[in-house]
Amino acid sequence: MRIRGAGRIARSAAGALGDFAKRYAGNDIAAFRADLDSAAKTLLGSRPTAVSLRNGVMAAIKGSDSAETVQEAKELIIGNSKDFIRRSEAAVRDIALIGAKRIEDGDVVMTHCNSSVAIGVLAEAHRQGKDFRVYATESRPWRQGILTVKDLAKEGIDTTMIIDSAVRLVMKKVDKVFVGADTITSQGALVNKIGTSQIALAANEARAQFYVCSETYKFSPLTVAGDLVRIEEREVSEVVKPGEIPDSVKVYNPVFDVTPPQYISGIITELGLISPGSVYGIMERKFGTELIGE
Repeated sequence: MRIRGAGRIARSAAGALGDFAKRYAGNDIAAFRADLDSAAKTLLGSRPTAVSLRNGVMAAIKGSDSAETVQEAKELIIGNSKDFIRRSEAAVRDIALIGAKRIEDGDVVMTHCNSSVAIGVLAEAHRQGKDFRVYATESRPWRQGILTVKDLAKEGIDTTMIIDSAVRLVMKKVDKVFVGADTITSQGALVNKIGTSQIALAANEARAQFYVCSETYKFSPLTVAGDLVRIEEREVSEVVKPGEIPDSVKVYNPVFDVTPPQYISGIITELGLISPGSVYGIMERKFGTELIGE
């Protein structure tokens, strides 16, 4: 949890593999591949739900298995890493410009957790002179909403933080919701911070538009092959202190939930605003079989 946000995690993973290659001192290509595989598995095991992490790792090591020398493999990985980070940062900027077009003067907006991509959309709309207000959820148990309201306040955006359980009450005032994504499945379902699906349901009930801000590398090619997205669970200590409740009481602390595509008004990507039903076609064109592992 030192690095938060799917995009930041992906860039950090790609950067870590670039640093691994840069610092590697040996000349045995077989030993290098074994060490690289171990490094990649360590990164992949750190955050199992965020497909952006896997895609960042796979992008960084792409082609290295065919390198004939350690030096060739190192140069390839370092170049891949830099290219992925550059493309990821450019995607965030493009999404901000596209998403800002969906915000109009007088809008009341809600956001959840701490998505740098969603915040980028709001910040860009504000820089364009649009007059709107934002409700940001507290986002328990890690309270990432604290980071979000600081980011929005720094931009000069009119912001109110609400407790998570106030979402349905406040939603009647909201016109549009903008959230980030940890993973998007081939069916267009959204896997994101716990509580996102409840916000989507409340938005649907209140007839508020619900937008997902996502780079296309958060699309999961693995779901095309039938793999399920593993929902990460975290420590009980994030929710209760030792001795605060009886030992016989269990605590369930999932980090993410799944929002069905029918509750999503649109997915704002660096390629443009798309419908959830368009995700599979984009995966097919963008990834082919290279990230599915075939």
